[in-house]
Amino acid sequence: MADSGHTSNYTDQDTKDAKSSANQDSNLQDFSEDEVSLIARMFRLVGKRWSLIAGRIPGRTAEEIENYWTAKNRSSKQR
Repeated sequence: MADSGHTSNYTDQDTKDAKSSANQDSNLQDFSEDEVSLIARMFRLVGKRWSLIAGRIPGRTAEEIENYWTAKNRSSKQR
C-alpha cells in the first residue's frame, strides 16, 4: 500500500510566507489611480500624518496607506 504521508520539502510556514508576500504585493495594486494621486498630494502637504490622509480616502486605514507608501518608495529607491 502506498504511503499517504506528506513527503514535500516545504513546510506550512513556507506556504504562509509565500502567501503573505503575495498578499503584500497585491495590496500595492489595490489602490486606484485616484487614491495614489491623492496620497501623493496629501503627503506633500501634510507629510507622514497617515491618519489625516486616511480620513480623505473612504475605506482606507492609516496603516494601509503607510504600508503602501513605504513599500512604493522602497521599491523606487532600489532602482
